[in-house]
Amino acid sequence: MSNLEHTLEDILDQVDQLDVVPKEGLYFGDRVRVTTLDATYSIHVLTDDLYAVSGGWFDHHNLSPFKTTINGCTWGGSAIKVDIVAALGLRLEFGNRLLSSPIQQVEVFQFKPNQLH
Repeated sequence: MSNLEHTLEDILDQVDQLDVVPKEGLYFGDRVRVTTLDATYSIHVLTDDLYAVSGGWFDHHNLSPFKTTINGCTWGGSAIKVDIVAALGLRLEFGNRLLSSPIQQVEVFQFKPNQLH
């Protein structure tokens, strides 16, 4: 969705059409790879609301892996969808208030303990 509108009315109309990765469906060990216009982020789930993030800004500032929360995703303004980790076309907002460029691709890798053998 590259033509996302930014009025509150349009945002409300678009919410149900978003291709999202909900926080609720992620568990310890899962990994989400988010590719934005400018960077790729690897997000490892540590707990319900804590993630280890590498890539993009965090790599450029020698902070990877950076433990942080994820506030949600925005349309570029102050409206934020707080129950998701990523949504195509939106911007990812990390707990340190870092805002990504618009998300272009998302891949989810679910951790399976038996894969360790």
